[in-house]
Amino acid sequence: MKCRKIIAMALTAVMSLSLTACGGAEKGTSESGGGDDGKTYNVGICQLVQHDALDAATKGFKDALTEKLGDKVKFDEQNAQGDSPTCATIINSFVSGNVDLILANATAPLQAAVAGTVDIPILGTSVTDYATALDIKDWKGTTGINVSGTSDLAPLDEQAAMIKELFPDAKKVGLFYCSAEANSLYQVETIKTYLEKDGYTCTNYSFVDSNDIASVIASAAKNSDVIYIPTDNTAAANTEVVKNTCVPAGVPVVVGEVGMCKGCGVATLSISYYDIGYTTGEMAYDILVNGTDVSSMPVKYAPKVTKQYNESICKELKLEIPEGYEKIETEEKE
Repeated sequence: MKCRKIIAMALTAVMSLSLTACGGAEKGTSESGGGDDGKTYNVGICQLVQHDALDAATKGFKDALTEKLGDKVKFDEQNAQGDSPTCATIINSFVSGNVDLILANATAPLQAAVAGTVDIPILGTSVTDYATALDIKDWKGTTGINVSGTSDLAPLDEQAAMIKELFPDAKKVGLFYCSAEANSLYQVETIKTYLEKDGYTCTNYSFVDSNDIASVIASAAKNSDVIYIPTDNTAAANTEVVKNTCVPAGVPVVVGEVGMCKGCGVATLSISYYDIGYTTGEMAYDILVNGTDVSSMPVKYAPKVTKQYNESICKELKLEIPEGYEKIETEEKE
């Protein structure tokens, strides 16, 4: 009897040691991968509207994270189709789903994300000026809240100088933008100061949404020698309307980014939206895997800008483009 009791005690001790060893091995496996083994990160992407620039930024973001995390990152990608209230609905679904990070592609999604959560890290991209978008006074490069990201701002003084270089004899510049986009107004008011110093008379032509673009651009074309359009998402989604009005009227359009220039512009000083999206993806990795505090991450900017021109529209308007501009490659329609 005593022998059986000793054997039973011995077996219990062996089993206990085995379970402890298994538990220790499991913990070691988890720690060996830098803290991300076995974890899948869920990232919500809210993009304001579909057009070349925002599409490129989203692609760059996803490429960067996928290259680093492979199948350990899952994306819930949703498009608001240009409707700000839909941005809020999308963001609320991300918050309810407890995603690990939110990408807000454009200003309206960023504002909706900030209103929707103070806990989930938010990264913006294709946002021109974070201080304007988030109403931050005394801007110092970081938001101090659960937000950071990348800016699509190309130097506005250089854009004004480009207009002067291309159209030195023009008198009136029409500034065309969506009044619902805070960063569009910021760009328009900033570039206006440079253009007026160069002797141009500038007039604002603002539209509320896509429903009144046709009437407002018609007025701008009738009363302007040149039209400038900033990196405005609603305008970017309606470049065909702009082109069909301005080209027959013989009025050149200078725009803030290359996707718009493909559709309706003669020239642009543009950044790479894919590159800023990719940079945002690298920032997301630092937050998700390395535990970097998003509130202290400085907003980042595109490393370079490029002068580009639309050859086909320039030919239609009989414009000579000086040296130093790259031709935009456009897809030929069959």
